[in-house]
Amino acid sequence: MTEQTTPDGTVVRISGPVVSAQGLAQIRLHDVVYVGHERLIGEVIRLAGENCVIQVHEDTSGVEIGEPVWASGFPLVVELGPGLVNQVFDGLQRPLYALEACDGAFLERGTAIEPLSRTARWRFEPCRKPGDEVVPGSLLGRVRESGTVEHRVMVPPGKHGRLKEIYSGKFTVTEPVALLETPDGVEELTMMQRWPVREPRPVRQRIDPHEPLLTGTRIIDLFFPVAKGGSAIIPGGFGTGKTATMQSLARWSDVDIVIYVGCGERGNEMAMVLEEFPNLEDPRSGENLMNRTVLIANTSNMPVAAREASIYTGMTIAEYYRDMGYDVLILADSTSRWGEALREISGRLEEIPGEEGYPAYLASRISGFYERTGRAKVPCDAAEGERIGSISLIGAVSPPGGDFSEPITQSSMRVAGSFWALDYELSRQRHFPAINWIQSYSLYDFVDWYANRISGDWPRLTQEAMSLLSSEEELLQIVQLVGKDALSENQQEILALARMLREDLLQQSALDPVDRFSPLEKSFWMLKLILEFHTHTQEALASGTPLNQVMQLPLVESIGRMKSIPIDEAVAYLQNLLSELQEDFSELGIRIEEL
Repeated sequence: MTEQTTPDGTVVRISGPVVSAQGLAQIRLHDVVYVGHERLIGEVIRLAGENCVIQVHEDTSGVEIGEPVWASGFPLVVELGPGLVNQVFDGLQRPLYALEACDGAFLERGTAIEPLSRTARWRFEPCRKPGDEVVPGSLLGRVRESGTVEHRVMVPPGKHGRLKEIYSGKFTVTEPVALLETPDGVEELTMMQRWPVREPRPVRQRIDPHEPLLTGTRIIDLFFPVAKGGSAIIPGGFGTGKTATMQSLARWSDVDIVIYVGCGERGNEMAMVLEEFPNLEDPRSGENLMNRTVLIANTSNMPVAAREASIYTGMTIAEYYRDMGYDVLILADSTSRWGEALREISGRLEEIPGEEGYPAYLASRISGFYERTGRAKVPCDAAEGERIGSISLIGAVSPPGGDFSEPITQSSMRVAGSFWALDYELSRQRHFPAINWIQSYSLYDFVDWYANRISGDWPRLTQEAMSLLSSEEELLQIVQLVGKDALSENQQEILALARMLREDLLQQSALDPVDRFSPLEKSFWMLKLILEFHTHTQEALASGTPLNQVMQLPLVESIGRMKSIPIDEAVAYLQNLLSELQEDFSELGIRIEEL
């Protein structure tokens, strides 16, 4: 787009990131404008008579009243095409690696650069021929975007007609790969699309999620699953392990594409993400994890208004890959910083505040964002059949003081399907992931899926385990009042077995080369072994066997080591332990009879 020289309006008021301008006669809500001599990127958020209120996504320090304002005539859009994966963008989709190469380590105000390289050439392999009728979403061809991701070039939404020409070879994202005959004439189709970030991309039909998103984290997969195409939130105070849990989900979740949005997080945390992700191995392919990852970095020292843009930028990229038929995971860390940005901008707009100063529309903004997730049939033509993709969303929440009753946590709970409550006390005890099994829940019902894929015992075992953990919570309150010696042996056995569940099953180290990922089959047999041990221990106590003798069995030590068993050996090893369990308790009964 050619840069305008004559301004369309002038600045009349400045209040931090909120600027008022006059003279923008043809402006529309959510249009992008350029403010001041440095052409700072802004977005129109209110129209009031001759005044236009602009949310500036960059630092407005030094901007003066009377400076020019230019209208772009377009809303805030992202560029979609080959070259998205293995990239790091800021909240406005500016490629940070490219900016560093041009301008150094510091991002200058008003900097503008194309998100997708205009010089990189991609080999386009067509899958259509001249004369084919195509509709929005029709597949035109394929590009090998990375060793992991096959980029599927589609007809943009709103375009349809007959292919006049389609080419094969290497092209940049702006060069035509096909000519489309439409009722309005012949149009060139490129590998790149542009889409407004605040407008959801169209789908043909929303469909119910039918399977869980497998994460390799036992407490999530066993007790609080999230649907593939569902949503979950992870609220927790400082130091409870939100970012570490999100990074583990990014690496091990059963998805094709990962979008990681660092929204208002501390610079050192994002620096750790940027350092670690390029060095992580993708367990699905053995290649670099970045080959199927897009990082969006918007740290706490960046302009507050850009946090909102970063959230929508990540979601729009996720929708684009969903339209290709991929399963996408978007990790938003953290939505609380987004809410704080809304609160600051609302205050500068002098809007009537809602609860705790947040705007009255906070809940609707959060709901609208979460509703863009889901599993859907995406537009395509009859020749392709049916194309289904999904977007799963995991949102971290940082409630002040760990107070889950604050507005962002409560608004998120109303729309999220799973709630993984991080507990500060568990983190102090070095129990990670510090997900509190009493406060957490999942609204997704996958009983039939687990029963068909793993075992019909699944619902019974998980319910029994949760009952044990709940009983432990009650008994620990009694212990605090009267001491452990006042408990019966049956009650002490519940405490011992609940401790096994906590330490030998739910506790999981993200740094352990074996235990950092636990496949569903291994998790199930670990749970089954502990609960079989519980059943046999109760029978032994009923026959008069002292609890301390049961807990001295060699099997107890073997259960404590089962997390470190390699994945390919785990199921056979655990099944063998189940056989040994029967023998150990049989021998224990014989020894008791002899005594």
